[in-house]
Amino acid sequence: MGKGDKRTRRGKIFAGSHGKSRPKGGKKNTAKTETKKSDA
Repeated sequence: MGKGDKRTRRGKIFAGSHGKSRPKGGKKNTAKTETKKSDA
């Protein structure tokens, strides 16, 4: 494992490719802001 292994993150960086181990887009948290109900 390492630079020669395309199944690892380091190997994908070395090969200059993206994939399951190194996705292009990061995780987007859509449920980050929730509306708060105030009991008044």
